[in-house]
Amino acid sequence: MTWTASPAKVDPEVPLYYDPFDAEIDRHVHPIWARLREEQPAYWNERYGFWALSRFADVWAGYHDTATFSSTHGVMPESLDEPFNMPLVIFMDPPEHDWMRKLVAPVFTPRRVAALESSVAELVEEYLNPFTGSPGFDYVADFAARLPAMVIGHMLGVPAADRDTVRRWFDDLMHHEEGNLGFTAAGIEALGAITNYASALIAERRKHPGDDMISVLLDAEVNVGAESRRLTEDELVSFVVLLAGAGVETVARLLSWAAVTLAQHPGERQLLVDDPALVPGAVEELLRYEAPSPVNGRWTLRPFQAHGIEIPAGSKVLLLNGSANRDPREFPDPDRFDVRRKASRHISFGYGAHFCLGAALARLEGRVALAGTLARFPSWDIDPAELVPVRTSTVRGFSSVPIHLGR
Repeated sequence: MTWTASPAKVDPEVPLYYDPFDAEIDRHVHPIWARLREEQPAYWNERYGFWALSRFADVWAGYHDTATFSSTHGVMPESLDEPFNMPLVIFMDPPEHDWMRKLVAPVFTPRRVAALESSVAELVEEYLNPFTGSPGFDYVADFAARLPAMVIGHMLGVPAADRDTVRRWFDDLMHHEEGNLGFTAAGIEALGAITNYASALIAERRKHPGDDMISVLLDAEVNVGAESRRLTEDELVSFVVLLAGAGVETVARLLSWAAVTLAQHPGERQLLVDDPALVPGAVEELLRYEAPSPVNGRWTLRPFQAHGIEIPAGSKVLLLNGSANRDPREFPDPDRFDVRRKASRHISFGYGAHFCLGAALARLEGRVALAGTLARFPSWDIDPAELVPVRTSTVRGFSSVPIHLGR
C-alpha cells in the first residue's frame, strides 16, 4: 500500500467512525481524530467494543490515574480483553510496576544517556557519510531503523554482529497484515527467536558480567515490602525483550516522520539548516505533530465518567495521545508544524507512572540524527507513492522512506 502525503478531508455528513485496525483510516486519521475531539470525545466503537478518549485533558488524566486505567491487559487494542501473561513492566500497575521500574532506572540516568552522545554521533557519521553526493537513499532502511538498534544493542551488551538480526526479528514481530489482528507466522517465529536469544545472552552475562543493562539487571534486587528478591528468569527475559524492542521501534518511526514531515515543510527545514540550535525543539515538535505511538490501550478497574457518559469497570479504553497532541484546547494552531513552537508538554512519551523510561535516550538519538542529517543533506524530496507505512494498531510511521537528493 502506498501513502498519500495530503490527508483526505472527512465529510462531516458521513457518520463518524474510528477504527485503529483500518489501514485507510490510519492514512488519514487526523481529520477523524479532530471530529472525535469535537463531536464524541468519549467515543464508543460497537464493532470492537472499546471506548476512545481523544482530548488532551482526558488523555492526560487517564495516564495519571492508574487506579482506574490499568495496564495489566497490555496496551494493544486487539489484546485488551484478557490480562497480559508476560511479566513486562509496561503491563503492570503500581506498586509492582514501581518496584520493577526502579531496577532499570539506573541505566537511563542523565549521566549515562549523555555519555552515549559521541558514540551516537559516530554511528550517524558511519551510516550517512556514504550517501554524500549520491542521488538518494532509503532514510529508514539505510539509517533510521539501524541507528537505534545499534545504540540499544550496545546498552544491552548485544554483540555488534547480532544487532541488525535482532532488529529484523522485531520488525517481523511488529508487522501486522491487513485484516489480521494477531501475530503473523513470521511474527510468532520471531518472538521465539528473540526469547531464545535473550535467554542465551543472559546465561552468557551470568558467566561473564560486563558494564551493560543485562549485568545490572542480574545484580538487581526487587524490594517487595520488607523482603527483597532477584528477578526470575522470565522477568529477566521479558526486560531484555522489552528494552530491545521499545528502544528500536519508536525511534525508527520518529525519524521516519522527520524525513517525511520536513520534506513536506521545506521552509521549516531551512530554519533548522540555518540555525541548528532549533533542532532539539524541532524533535519535540515532530513528536507532538506525529506521535510514533499514538494509541495506548487500558482496562478500567472501576467506573468513571467522561463528557456525561458513564464508562463501566471492565471496559477497554484507548488513550489517543496522537489526537491529544493536536487538541486546540492545549496547542494553538495545532495542525501547523512549527519548529519554533514553545509547547510546554506533549503526550508522545505518555505521562505519569508509565512515562517512557527511555525518553531521554530517544530525544538524544533524535537530536543527533536530525542534526547529522541536515548538516549533510540540507534538502531532499520524497515521492508519496514510494512511502511504505508501518501497520500496527499502536504505532504509526514508515518502514521505507526513499529520499531524493540534489533535485
